[in-house]
Order: sequence, then structure tokens, then C-alpha cells
Amino acid sequence: MAVQQALYLLPARTPVWRAVAAVKPGLPQLRAALLDARGLPAAALTHRAGAADRALAEALEQPGALFLDDVQRLTPPLLDCLRQLWDEPGTAAAPVLCGAGSERAVARAAALRSRVLTWHQVDRLETTQVPDTLRLFHPVWDAADPADLTWAEASTACGNFRTWAKITSHVYAALHRSPRAVDRTLLERACTRLRPYT
Repeated sequence: MAVQQALYLLPARTPVWRAVAAVKPGLPQLRAALLDARGLPAAALTHRAGAADRALAEALEQPGALFLDDVQRLTPPLLDCLRQLWDEPGTAAAPVLCGAGSERAVARAAALRSRVLTWHQVDRLETTQVPDTLRLFHPVWDAADPADLTWAEASTACGNFRTWAKITSHVYAALHRSPRAVDRTLLERACTRLRPYT
């Protein structure tokens, strides 16, 4: 959420391309994610290393931000492949590497780590931040009582935004089935459904 908000604050003319690293990806899967993010034909290029790397290098000559989430899933050799892409002389796009534990993954890839311009760590939400942050995240929370949100934060979410995303999903689905106001009862049901999984 914090990274999405920061990317949203970039000037409107700055393109942002989003990719997610797969679980235990190989080089073809990483290439496919990057190609898809740039709107290139991943199916045709994924297993043609030279052609895929040339296409990516050309695409990254356009200024913008390439946001790669779940970087903690990448091994040092895959992170080195990313470094090589951004070492191309014409590269103008900025990589934004993100994910819980991504700093440890990048730290294991010394050549990439040495090129990091800035590091940011986003801590868990403070209770006072929850109502405003949730309203930015999804309109389902616009009319919710801040006291109810604070209760759900203390009882279930505990500063974890992924948990809030799950609560949002449950509340949204319940409202879709039976439209009404978001109240404590609805939140309690959503939190009860989540507790075995959190």
C-alpha cells in the first residue's frame, strides 16, 4: 500500500509498470513477468534469452518506474540478471524492488546492492493511521466508524496490511451479497473468518 501510494504520487506523465516475482521463479519466469509488465509478447520471447533481453533493454530505455514486487523470492543469480538489465547504457527506467524481506535478498547480491540509490522500510500501521489508510485503500471503508476499524485492528489485523486486505475482501463480498452499512457486526464476521488463517 505504501509503495502504491508513493507511485501514485509520481507526476502523471511518469509511466509505472508493475510485475510480481513468482514463487521460486527461474529465469524464464522472471523474464516473462518483466516482459508482461512492459506489454511485450512474453510467450514469444520468454525462452529466447537473447531476443528477450534485447527487447527488455529497449523497453527500459523509456523513462519510468518498473515496480517489481516479492523480490525476496529471487535468488542472487536472478537478482544479478536484473542488475545486468539496468547496467545497460541506455536504460532510463528506475527499478523499484519491493517485498517483505526483499532487503535481505538484495543484500545477498552484492553487485545489485551496491547500486541501490535509496532504501525504505515501511513499518506496520499505527492504530491511529488505520482509518485514513483504509479509506485510501478501498471505498468500502469510507463510511465505516473509526472505532470499529480500531477494534478490528486491535483484535485481528495488528498492523499487518495484508490482513487488512483480507478483511476488506471479506467485507466487500458480504456487501455484494447483501448491501448495507459497514458496522461492527460485519467486521466481526470478517475477522472471525480470518482468525484461523492469520
